Amino acid sequence: MYCINLDSDSPYFNLAVEEILLKKSREEFLITYINKPSVIIGKHQVLPREANVKYLTMNHIPVVRRISGGGTVFHDEGNLNFTFIRNAEEGKQIDFRKNTQTAINFLLSQEVDARFEGKNDLRVGGLKISGNAEHVHRNRVLHHGTLLFSTSLDILRNCLRKDPTCYSSRGVESIRSSVTNLKELLKNFRDISEFRSGLVKFFMDNIPGAEDYALSQNEINDAELLAESRYTTWEWNWAYGPEYQFNSSFAIQNEPVTCRLFVKEGIIRECDIEGSFKIADAGRYLPGCRHLPDDMIKIFEGEGIYLENEDIFKFF
Repeated sequence: MYCINLDSDSPYFNLAVEEILLKKSREEFLITYINKPSVIIGKHQVLPREANVKYLTMNHIPVVRRISGGGTVFHDEGNLNFTFIRNAEEGKQIDFRKNTQTAINFLLSQEVDARFEGKNDLRVGGLKISGNAEHVHRNRVLHHGTLLFSTSLDILRNCLRKDPTCYSSRGVESIRSSVTNLKELLKNFRDISEFRSGLVKFFMDNIPGAEDYALSQNEINDAELLAESRYTTWEWNWAYGPEYQFNSSFAIQNEPVTCRLFVKEGIIRECDIEGSFKIADAGRYLPGCRHLPDDMIKIFEGEGIYLENEDIFKFF
């Protein structure tokens, strides 16, 4: 198994590296990286149902869709990501316990009683410290894992949508869990850099045949191209998810509004707005518009309706 410690903090590039190595190599890999603040959603999720669109927009935090299933997670400089890419027998590729056991053993070696609980979580004292997801490509499996070391839990909570009940969809819904950081539980690591080094050393000492690996220039070029053509795009991050309905009642400019949107492939296909006559009338022009704040603002402004920043996010 080859070990890669990515220096990049770009979620677009790092997710692209995983996909390139999964699909264009036959080798097995362990990859670690630390992303800048970002929200990473599962392949089959509805982005605005999982993420707080208002908070992310106002704070310029990107949302990126990965190729694996599962729920939504928050990354920042206090979260360590580890990835396994392994070969496996057909029908036996998915194995969360196998792919998290080395991380559990590492934490146990540091006197942290980490346990595999639920569908794919690692927990300490009932609190989540790690979310995991997997994706199968032929006879290979990609396993993503997170480890919360010193993540900003306040920002994490603000990035994730608290109440998704205004959305209905067949898309995968995240299981909301109480979380905690590992830093206060670990005695031997002052910061995430030391934590990462300790984890990697443990992995390499305990995985037979593990050795360091540096990406080739061709692999870097392929990952950069894939990051640009997929992972940075609206088509992948917003439009790929399942169709959904949005139903909500709220007030705009002190007038009550009831809104129903049907969205497919990221585009508003049907719109029914009741309440304020001007807003309801403008709603006739929303079908065909992307379900994005800036795009919807342009439609309303084209009809002479100038909404406050707070108001446009009520449609999400």
